[in-house]
Amino acid sequence: MAALAEFERDLISERTKAGLDAVRARGRNGGAPYKMTTAKLRLAQVAMENKETKISELCKELGITRQTLYRHVSPNGELRNDGKKLLKLP
Repeated sequence: MAALAEFERDLISERTKAGLDAVRARGRNGGAPYKMTTAKLRLAQVAMENKETKISELCKELGITRQTLYRHVSPNGELRNDGKKLLKLP
């Protein structure tokens, strides 16, 4: 039974990879669009500089999670690597 299950798993994996390759050949990447946009990033940057900003309210207003916010902007409002990448900065 284990050998049959492993064979089926390999088949599913091959089909998935073939499907993804076909989609990429048509010029699509798949997946959900990013939640953080350049406009949201700039708003978050300005808001994070203000010490009185409540992070939970900011995240709710921007429609992002706390993890996404901190991945792009540090607690003092400076851009992090993902924020720089989004703005296409060196």
